[in-house]
Amino acid sequence: MATYIVTLLAFLFPASLYPITPGSRNSFLLLLFLMTFLLPAVNIGLFRLLGVVKSISMEDREDRIKPFLLITMLYGVFTWMLYAKSNLSIGDNLFNLLLIIDALVLFSLLITFFYKASIHSVGIWGVIGILLPLNKVIDDSAIFVVTLVALVLAGVVMSARLQLNAHTPREVLVGAVSGFSIGFFGMLLLF
Repeated sequence: MATYIVTLLAFLFPASLYPITPGSRNSFLLLLFLMTFLLPAVNIGLFRLLGVVKSISMEDREDRIKPFLLITMLYGVFTWMLYAKSNLSIGDNLFNLLLIIDALVLFSLLITFFYKASIHSVGIWGVIGILLPLNKVIDDSAIFVVTLVALVLAGVVMSARLQLNAHTPREVLVGAVSGFSIGFFGMLLLF
């Protein structure tokens, strides 16, 4: 979801990713994809091969803790690297957006210690929570259309999690409410 939301904003509302410039946008998006999607996916595959998790789908709450801990560290290291090694500083739009994304990932880890919430719901509703406040400040209808598409996707994702019996309705709802709350209030506080 991190790659999805940042890519959308990079093309629809580039100012939201300040200080990333259009010239450095593609290389940044590639780095983001590698750190927030590819590397976690490869590590989960390795965890499966090494027997750390029973299956890729991680049906048991206990199976999720180690992969989520690693993913949380990857996201945190990515944000820290950008802050420490580039011209990114506290208060920049991109830094604030990354903090919200990191909060979503950290919440996913913390709740997993106690409850098996739907992380898919956390992710898609976190995106919606980020997009909704942007609709108020952006006069472009493109972000509104993207928000509507995200709402439809959220319904599809939540329905799929239920249809696959991967989660109960309560687990999906907890993920959705949590993701939306973190994304929405993070935007209100930091932007």
